[in-house]
Amino acid sequence: MDRLDNTIRPYAWGSTTALPRLFGTEPTGEPQAEMWMGAHPGAPSRTGRGTLVEVIDADPERELGPDSVAKFGPRLPFLLKLLAAGAPLSLQVHPDLTQAKEGYADEERRGVPVTAPHRNYKDANHKPELICALTEFDGLCGFREPLRAAALLDGLGVDSLKPYVDLLHAHPEEAALREVLTAILTADPEEMTRTVAETAAACDRLGGDYAPYADIAHHYPGDPGVVAAMLLNHVRLQPGEALFLGAGVPHAYLDGLGVEIMANSDNVLRCGLTPKHVDVPELLRIVRFEAGDPGVLRPEAGPDGEEVYETPIDEFRLSRYVLPAGGATHDLTLTTPQILLCTAGSVRAGEHELTPGTSVFVPSGEKAEVSGTGTLFRATVVA
Repeated sequence: MDRLDNTIRPYAWGSTTALPRLFGTEPTGEPQAEMWMGAHPGAPSRTGRGTLVEVIDADPERELGPDSVAKFGPRLPFLLKLLAAGAPLSLQVHPDLTQAKEGYADEERRGVPVTAPHRNYKDANHKPELICALTEFDGLCGFREPLRAAALLDGLGVDSLKPYVDLLHAHPEEAALREVLTAILTADPEEMTRTVAETAAACDRLGGDYAPYADIAHHYPGDPGVVAAMLLNHVRLQPGEALFLGAGVPHAYLDGLGVEIMANSDNVLRCGLTPKHVDVPELLRIVRFEAGDPGVLRPEAGPDGEEVYETPIDEFRLSRYVLPAGGATHDLTLTTPQILLCTAGSVRAGEHELTPGTSVFVPSGEKAEVSGTGTLFRATVVA
């Protein structure tokens, strides 16, 4: 079992206080957005044996287990993160596996550098993800029913939004959502800047259900993503609740601290709320124009105190243990690779004492006994 030394990403949207508060350290004044735990080449975790990439590359079957290697290849299939949003992230979608493979192959064939700002596909993998709230956590997830979105836009009393309201009323669901998002993202930039300014002022004045969009507009003045965001469901997770985000589902995280797990990929198609490249035709090809409830997940009780967040994919499986004072020792040994992350209290994992924000990598078949008082998240795969 290897204690992990993890990289913290200082993205501009990151909170300056959430991770230091969890770690019990003093804030630096700089944003601390994400702590990465895993073997992503962009920021692999470090161990006493080298980076986790180097450790796995040296003996994939020993570290990952033959079942995981047979199913996913000689790499860790997931990336675990602590995510601390102090400002809204970009409005975005992720491709499915077929779309990712095709898109990556096409950009490779055309010689688009992987580091190019207009590159859409950094790898050939899909990126389903799960976010589990550690604090109250705000986000946007999936499309509202078109008539509900129309009512929200209409309630602002902004004349330049009326064409979008009419479109939402005039078509079947998929066509309505597609036409409105297309119209928003292809509108004249000067006209959209004025529309967003009027929309922001109205949201600020009305408050209530409009308050999240006033805050988004404050961070991204003039961005068409402010209007696009109003097509989506606003979700407020309580600690322990989670959201699963599959391929093609538009989403954005707005504020809060959570544990995030995803397939080991960096493929993102952006819709707005970002200064980065927005490839509208490719985005519209990837988005699933389906309205519905965002589907808040709560953990399901499993054996030996494990609480599992059920998802429909195999690249990752997230669960947690809430360990009471004086409780029994739990044997977490598996034939698949694991990362164990403490988020509260003090938990002993093998020889390692884990405090909030610390983690270990457990190779396949390695004895993994945990005890103590606190909360432990377990990330592994379904092989």
